[in-house]
Amino acid sequence: MLTHQHTQQIRTERLLLRRFRAEDAESMYRNWASDPAVALFLSWEPHKDIEETKNVIARWIAAYEQPDYYHWVIELPGTGEVIGSVEVHEQSDRHERCEIGYVLAQAYWGNGLMTEAVAAVRDFMFIEVGYNRIQAKYDTKNPASGRVMVKAGMQYEGTLKQYKKRADGSFADLCLYSITQAEYNEIV
Repeated sequence: MLTHQHTQQIRTERLLLRRFRAEDAESMYRNWASDPAVALFLSWEPHKDIEETKNVIARWIAAYEQPDYYHWVIELPGTGEVIGSVEVHEQSDRHERCEIGYVLAQAYWGNGLMTEAVAAVRDFMFIEVGYNRIQAKYDTKNPASGRVMVKAGMQYEGTLKQYKKRADGSFADLCLYSITQAEYNEIV
């Protein structure tokens, strides 16, 4: 049985994962929401202006009222700069499974920060909430995202052919990775 906890603050060695705040809009817009290179492999297009970012954050903040809503902004402690986010979606309480999605500002790619954030959320979802399975998907043209999944202990399950449409109109194949509670218990 799952024990939903709301989005709780999580500290890692280099990061603070916390709830979004209205004042995060400027950094989010500047660091990743307006960047076409970041949005290329996501389910949304780059934000056209900061008002769009403010509206999105307002919806997320309202959703924090729900105990099963999990969405963290990634902050660099000391600077207060927000550089990305991790969210849990496609949840099934009945089947005790969920999916993790994430985004990171381009300036911070390749430093292991996203792996650190995803591993922290994975730990929270297994230990605090009680999920049995966590999965994630990535566009095959973005193998760096797949490396995050592998480093977080997930294993390849298969490729979903032409699973989603990219912003440019082309269809993307997505690789599916997962980790179960039993597999997690073996690596911690």
